[in-house]
Amino acid sequence: AVAPGVEGVVGAVFGWLLLALAALDLAAWWLPDRLVAPLAFAGVAGGLAGFDPPLADRLIGGAGGFVLLWLVANGYRRLRGRVGLGGGDPKLFGAIGLWLGWRPLPAVLLVAALTGLGTVGFRWWRGEAVTRADALPLGALLAVAAFPAWLLMIALRP
Repeated sequence: AVAPGVEGVVGAVFGWLLLALAALDLAAWWLPDRLVAPLAFAGVAGGLAGFDPPLADRLIGGAGGFVLLWLVANGYRRLRGRVGLGGGDPKLFGAIGLWLGWRPLPAVLLVAALTGLGTVGFRWWRGEAVTRADALPLGALLAVAAFPAWLLMIALRP
């Protein structure tokens, strides 16, 4: 209903790939390039086909999303001496940027982080032990935030 026609079919591909990636990240802490790469290519193809956002915004979003999380991952590794963010997370955030463009990426990251905080808060509320060493699958959180952002972009388009 939000995106009829070809754009809706393309958006369904976005949603299904995000769902598969979220499930794999939740189950195995794995974001396979075999799924992230088609997601990225489809985002570029959408820009080439003339769908909003424009291709330039998508390319900036792809590069910016990847570089931002790559810098966070490497900074954390240098500061803490251990891996805190997997290599697939920057790739996925870059692929999401190729779909949404650069403008919604801060909101997507914020919603993903707040969803993660809510998850931890819920676990704490249930009486589960919560420590600083606990990890959450960021890829799944990004996927949960990205698809509604795409739907909102489509619904609010003039």
